[in-house]
Amino acid sequence: MQHTVNVFLAGDSTVQTYEPEHAPQAGWGQYIAEYFTKEVRFANRAIGGRSSKTFVEEGRLQTILEEIGKGDYLFVQMGHNDSTKSRPERYTEPFSTYTSYLKMYIDGARSRGAIPVLITPVGRLHYENGEFLNDFPDYCMAMKQLAAEENVLLADLMTESLAYYSSVGYEETKSFFMVSVNGTDHTHFTEIGARRMAKLLADQLKSLRILPRVYAAADTN
Repeated sequence: MQHTVNVFLAGDSTVQTYEPEHAPQAGWGQYIAEYFTKEVRFANRAIGGRSSKTFVEEGRLQTILEEIGKGDYLFVQMGHNDSTKSRPERYTEPFSTYTSYLKMYIDGARSRGAIPVLITPVGRLHYENGEFLNDFPDYCMAMKQLAAEENVLLADLMTESLAYYSSVGYEETKSFFMVSVNGTDHTHFTEIGARRMAKLLADQLKSLRILPRVYAAADTN
């Protein structure tokens, strides 16, 4: 019998779990558990509109740290809202305040004996001249640098998501986003898109051995 592993998710609206009335909008955190055995318990604390800064300032990280324990994981995907200069209460500078706040998640998890995992922001539907673009390059670079400096596990969901969008093409990728429903939203996922992102991340977690393969669900298709 496998030991139970708790995984806490800190993130934004692309990660959060939505109530049925918001369907088909969804976040990848709703579906990530489908790709692992029941011994992996995901606690999705992601919430829309938060940056690495506001998630801390509202006490949401502290709430996680009061529950997280030795051998648990803290997954952190932040960056979308950190980049919003027009919302100074959210905004962080990529190579200074952003990494300073991320370090709070790292240090907090480690102080409880837990394992921090950084996840680069997932790609939006930004398509120009036949190419899907990274809207948060500095945040991705800053997160990778911090992961290297602090010896933290990292899953590069930005690179994986953009590569996946390119592999299936624009029309299929469009169905992953709420723009296919409301004509305007190029950021938030439909249930289809959220599930695809969850699988992309799950595959990375397994291939990089961030979560032991023994916890992989038998059927991850």
